[in-house]
Amino acid sequence: MSKTVAVALKSEQAPEVEEVIDFRKSAPLTRELDEKVVAIDRISRTVKGGRRIRFRALVILGDRNGQVGVGLSKAGDVQSAIAKARNRAKKTLLNVKIVNDSIAHPIESTYGRTKVILKPAPAGHSIIAGGAVRPVLELAGIKNIVSKAIGSSNPLNSAMATYQALSRLGEGVKR
Repeated sequence: MSKTVAVALKSEQAPEVEEVIDFRKSAPLTRELDEKVVAIDRISRTVKGGRRIRFRALVILGDRNGQVGVGLSKAGDVQSAIAKARNRAKKTLLNVKIVNDSIAHPIESTYGRTKVILKPAPAGHSIIAGGAVRPVLELAGIKNIVSKAIGSSNPLNSAMATYQALSRLGEGVKR
């Protein structure tokens, strides 16, 4: 470009821009995720010199608006186990189809020896659930539902059975 053209371009006034957004540096358009640590277990294994103690954490993540994830991880200390479980839960985020603050239809799911039954409820009924089923449903954003866990009350099995049931609902699309 010659100098005369460059000077002419500089002299032209650019339109005023209120805000310039650089999409390469902006944060992803995801909601703030709430976190619930459902279980922290001390696990040990026996080795030649004695016992090795580690910790296992089960973490539920959700935005209370249709996204939920479950993560399980082990580490040498509690904070590391929770951080690793949080990262795994982010990778398993699931979009749940919510109809009138409830689910679209009744559904059952089995994980291990735990069977979870989820049924839609009318408005104002609230969440009828216990154990590890409740945090999964709360963080998914479901406000009216009836559930029953049959068999083992293990928090890991209950949370995973609930997660599987929500993933099999009408529009369970993984992100």
